[in-house]
Amino acid sequence: MNILALEFPPIGELVEWEGLFLKGTPFEVNKVVLLMWAGVIIIAGLFLVAGRRAKSGNLVPAGVQHIAESGIEFVQKDIILQTIGKEGLGWAPFLTTMFFFIFVTNLFEVIPGIQFPVNARMALPIFLAIVVWFIYNIVGIKHQGLGGYIKSVVMPPGVPKGILILVAPIEFISTFIVRPFSLAVRLFANMLAGHLLLVTFAVLSAALFSKTLLVVILPLPFIMLILLTGFEILVAGLQAFIFTILTAVYIGGAMHPEH
Repeated sequence: MNILALEFPPIGELVEWEGLFLKGTPFEVNKVVLLMWAGVIIIAGLFLVAGRRAKSGNLVPAGVQHIAESGIEFVQKDIILQTIGKEGLGWAPFLTTMFFFIFVTNLFEVIPGIQFPVNARMALPIFLAIVVWFIYNIVGIKHQGLGGYIKSVVMPPGVPKGILILVAPIEFISTFIVRPFSLAVRLFANMLAGHLLLVTFAVLSAALFSKTLLVVILPLPFIMLILLTGFEILVAGLQAFIFTILTAVYIGGAMHPEH
């Protein structure tokens, strides 16, 4: 029984699926697309049910209503007010939806029968990052004007004029090119790494369980699998928080340029 003979699935098998519908077209539907739709349906259902319960006169929130109201309060107090200020509360619906959507699509990683975080595919993180890119740039232009916005980006206050020639292109590239890329890669890389770790210990546990001579060491990878599952739930929430708060920071920076 050679443990080194264990075969782990290649990364391609872990993140790629054949199309289920409309194969070979730009609108091909696979497991990842279905999970995205499921995330949208879950979030829409959560807030619709919570809204109906609130309208029915439930003064003390419970169940779904409590989850929704706690999430809204968290985004408003710990994200918006801390980064944008009171004038940013108008962004609460957008930022709350983003937080819950990323969190739910991340949680699919630990749900039996699904076991895949949608954000472990680059498509969704890069799409969300592009949406954020458009929003904070539009907000910046709206509040400062095109020239004022670009000037506030490439000419940080307090920088000596002698080195502005070096700082200006760095700030321009950082804000308009690197920022959305880093936003997407951070979410994608963390979820993919966690997914690969869970798959590794799941395969190892299953393999050891089938090897009678090695079953004595089965508890070690199995315990690690349980601990990593709990850790990935924490990471799912943390990555949703990081993506959302960075979005709020970028919007706040576009609304309130440094002086």
